[in-house]
Amino acid sequence: METPVPPTGDASNTAGNNRRSSWYASFGFLFRDLFLAVILAGVIILFVYRPVKVEGTSMMPTLSDQERIFINQFVYRFTGAVERGDTVVFWYPQDTTKSYVKRVIGLPGDRVRVDEGDVYVNGSKLPESYVPAEFKDMASYPEIRVPTDHYYVMGDHRSSSNDSRAWGTVPRRYIYGKAVFVYWPLEKMGTVR
Repeated sequence: METPVPPTGDASNTAGNNRRSSWYASFGFLFRDLFLAVILAGVIILFVYRPVKVEGTSMMPTLSDQERIFINQFVYRFTGAVERGDTVVFWYPQDTTKSYVKRVIGLPGDRVRVDEGDVYVNGSKLPESYVPAEFKDMASYPEIRVPTDHYYVMGDHRSSSNDSRAWGTVPRRYIYGKAVFVYWPLEKMGTVR
């Protein structure tokens, strides 16, 4: 009669190895997913959205000094449709090493004038709920016609803005993004209106 041989522990080792393999596989999937998410976020930020820091008070109260915003770099490359009221980021025409952020007031072909702080586009007063009374500039500027492929831009804080009233229109090729989202400080987080 044969004597039964006691188990050698191979079954418990196999279970432990399986658990360890399962943990390594889970970690591998997590690492892979995290790596892909970082790459995808990098591509989106690099080619579509770009973080920008606002410097100065010319766009108050819409945007304040030192706020961090995302601009959409993609929207104007393919649609090309810069619209009146858009808050755009562009290379300053008199020094293209600097970027400005302003609101589009006049489109190509528009006639724009400012009469004691009120803006008129093609003879009609522009409703500007984004400019509080205390930020209005009561100066007047003669009418100009916006050239082809140019835009007339102004800051929302009219008495504190260096804009098209001072240095003229912005060529379309200098506009490289649309302000879309404030992400810092947290209490101001939200879309740019």
